[in-house]
Amino acid sequence: MNKVYSVRDLDVYKAAFSLQQEIFLISKSFPKEETYSLTDQIRRSSRSIGANLSEAWAKRKYPAHFLSKLTDSDGELQETLHWLASAEACEYIHPEQLNHLQHKAEIVGKQLGSMINRYESFCF
Repeated sequence: MNKVYSVRDLDVYKAAFSLQQEIFLISKSFPKEETYSLTDQIRRSSRSIGANLSEAWAKRKYPAHFLSKLTDSDGELQETLHWLASAEACEYIHPEQLNHLQHKAEIVGKQLGSMINRYESFCF
């Protein structure tokens, strides 16, 4: 197992960041009329997954705060999945793209779930 020196060393953070960047690239092709609605929402929620994870990592001294931010991160992941489904329903992304992104999100979700289930082991 690799030593973790910062949140950026966590596999879940790396996976969340990769997901956010892929969503950003795909959302560049969304129609201009979606700029302040779907495009903005999906970018914000996908970026918030890693942002909340980063905040959680900084609060490991306080187990309840750490757990709270981890669950916030998971909530943002669920919101991102909603916006992805909306983008596919509006035909802004192909079903194959949706499946690919859902798979990446599922990996992040499993990793977050594992951290949530054993959150105390990360605290000091």
